[in-house]
Amino acid sequence: MDDTTLVSRFVRDGFVKLEGAVAPRVAADCARLLWRETGCDANDPATWTQPVHWVAGRADGPFAAAPNSPFLHHAYDLLVGAGRWEPRYSLGSFPLRFPHPEEPDDAGWHIEGSYLPEGESWYFTNVRSRDRALLMLFLFSEVGPEDAPTRIRVGSHLDVPKVLERYGEDGASGLTLAPDLVAASEHRSLALATGSPGDVFLCHPFLVHAAQPHHGARPRFMAQPPLMPAAPYELERPDGRYSPVEIAIRRGLGQDTPVPDGAQHR
Repeated sequence: MDDTTLVSRFVRDGFVKLEGAVAPRVAADCARLLWRETGCDANDPATWTQPVHWVAGRADGPFAAAPNSPFLHHAYDLLVGAGRWEPRYSLGSFPLRFPHPEEPDDAGWHIEGSYLPEGESWYFTNVRSRDRALLMLFLFSEVGPEDAPTRIRVGSHLDVPKVLERYGEDGASGLTLAPDLVAASEHRSLALATGSPGDVFLCHPFLVHAAQPHHGARPRFMAQPPLMPAAPYELERPDGRYSPVEIAIRRGLGQDTPVPDGAQHR
């Protein structure tokens, strides 16, 4: 995928899939260490007794290498802007989903919160996506349609800014936003985050998405870290050098901002 296609597809759909963005050896090492964390035997489904294993963030070895390939750094520059994102050397927490008859209790449509105001128990989001540059999905197993792939409402990132706008700079919690986000994006078509180990989905922070029950036969290993901004997103830039993330937010607010030609926003 060339740079112009990547940028235009991201602005239109709210995400891009980058196949093989993590080297095979790195992805395999991550999967091996994640299996160890679960306490399960990869070759014995009888040991897969829970629908979801949450593994805390790891910053060692392959987990530090995974988000730092030159390919990914170039994509971050294209979508967020060179110098506008913080390098990260960990992958946050891991929701590892296993085939199981029990339904998960975390499968509702939502966007990710990014900051926790004092006295609050739910993470908040605001219209400038404070403290989150991108949502990223790193696959460390084969993920087919039956393997609990993340569900994505294609283009829903364009529906969210109007919902957030009414809450101003303070923003609102996911609990407050959920009903309006679901209603605003219910007309959107559905995509599934399927792929192979090492594939990465780079998503607009306002992309509406959801987990789902696992009806397949193989566990789904994935990380969902944020890319952090080096500076806040701006929706009124005097020089007009908007990143694709900002362009999409402005479009969602009714401001028709041209998509750059691949380098203009850097």
